[in-house]
Amino acid sequence: MDTDFSRFTSHFSLKRSAFTLAEVLVTLGIIGVVSAMTVPTLMQNYQRQSYVTQLHKVYNEFSQAYTRYLSDKNALNLQEAGYTDAASMDNFMKTYFKIVKDCGDDGTDCFASEYKKIDGSSLGVVITSGTYDPRNYVLANGASISMIPRQIHVDVNGKKGPNIIGRDVFAIHVFDDGTLDEACASAPCSSDFRETVFNNSCTKQASVWWGCFGKILNDNWQMTY
Repeated sequence: MDTDFSRFTSHFSLKRSAFTLAEVLVTLGIIGVVSAMTVPTLMQNYQRQSYVTQLHKVYNEFSQAYTRYLSDKNALNLQEAGYTDAASMDNFMKTYFKIVKDCGDDGTDCFASEYKKIDGSSLGVVITSGTYDPRNYVLANGASISMIPRQIHVDVNGKKGPNIIGRDVFAIHVFDDGTLDEACASAPCSSDFRETVFNNSCTKQASVWWGCFGKILNDNWQMTY
């Protein structure tokens, strides 16, 4: 008698532990709704961090290159080392970087044809020619670089989109000691200065590329905007 009862309860318990088709469908529906709400945010966060990681790599490569350059030249600063014109920049880049494309003073073949601000306003292209006599390159890491002696414009993934200032495109100031920061009076720039330039230039319709890089420095290499 006891054996029959235990078998009955065991069989009954197994039947009760199974899910019905309706329960499975409801569960899948809930998972689908939650995924639809969270996956886009997760993807955006991943993309932001991917851009920052690429920017950080470029930052480290240039910081190390300027340090090596000053050491090799036995100079205290870039001015003393002769880093003052297009020829010296070109020599610097070809000595310390692996370049896959040299666009000279015309960057149209190294950069996208148009760039935008985060608010959607168009900003045109990087410095490609004219008074500043820039030099433009594509590096082996995929980044496009447009530079004058005290300024670097970097598109961390080249012509590939989204080509938005503050996402994959940034302006970096080069100080005479090789420090990279925003264009303040002396490096390192203050947090307040970086925040001010960010609020005035990065995300708004302004004809400059400044402010975004400093904000990322302020936020410990995170894209919080």
